[in-house]
Amino acid sequence: MKEFTIRPTPDDPRLSSTVPGLDHEGRKVDTVVVTERPLTLYLNAREIVTMMTIGDHPDLLAVGYLLNQNMLRADDEITGIDYDEDIETIVVRTKRKTDYEDKLKKKTQTSGCAQGTIFGDLMEEFAAVKLNPRAKLKTSDLYALTKKINTEPSLYLKAGAIHGCVLCKGDKPLIYMEDVGRHNAVDKIAGYMFLNGVKPGDKTFYTTGRLTSEMVIKTVKMGIPILVSRSGFTAWGVDLAQKAGLTLIGRARGKRFVCVAGEKRLVFDADLATVDVGEGKMRKGAAMEAGD
Repeated sequence: MKEFTIRPTPDDPRLSSTVPGLDHEGRKVDTVVVTERPLTLYLNAREIVTMMTIGDHPDLLAVGYLLNQNMLRADDEITGIDYDEDIETIVVRTKRKTDYEDKLKKKTQTSGCAQGTIFGDLMEEFAAVKLNPRAKLKTSDLYALTKKINTEPSLYLKAGAIHGCVLCKGDKPLIYMEDVGRHNAVDKIAGYMFLNGVKPGDKTFYTTGRLTSEMVIKTVKMGIPILVSRSGFTAWGVDLAQKAGLTLIGRARGKRFVCVAGEKRLVFDADLATVDVGEGKMRKGAAMEAGD
């Protein structure tokens, strides 16, 4: 795969708009804001959830959500994906008959960072996952990745109020997704990997958001052995990463980072005196807002 096979499209007029306001000195200013729109997901004939999303890549979001909620299995055959933009609905059809009526009530997944819903007994499956012990991440590759991601044009830099997630290999960012909830951005990548047969064992996952239990569970469920973030950790996220053997790296800003689990995968080969992380090109403020 080439670098940025999928990249953000901050100039897409569907994804943001401009609203008038006043700044701290009382002057009139125009502010770029990110769009939110509902997307109702059906699995075959069952209504599953209504998600708030920016609206790009609805097929990938739908498939990734179902995978990460244990509603699609790795060996499932998808026979169709039907998206109707006018009624904001997407239907994923599978060869296997599915029935989640007893388990589900109609749910709305908001863009709030803690609102990702988890269905089924994910923890049992989580405990059974074996991550690639031979995967490595060079610190030189980590610095190169963060520079490329941080300087890539994105809604994250343009407007804030959004999360970014990136599937990477070595020093190459491969798939860069954004959404108002980091769970949506993760699910889009999971959907892409499923539909395109991307193998996870040699990949790194980068996110702008906090390293919570949800982020750790989804990364492990996808089979990716290394998770990196600009932001910090939650205690349960760290505990789960240690139990799963996931390499967990947070507070990756500039030349600094902290690794709290899976340290054996790190290879310290970078000369910090010569590292250029490109922090000066970040739009000050947007990154802090989106990373919280």
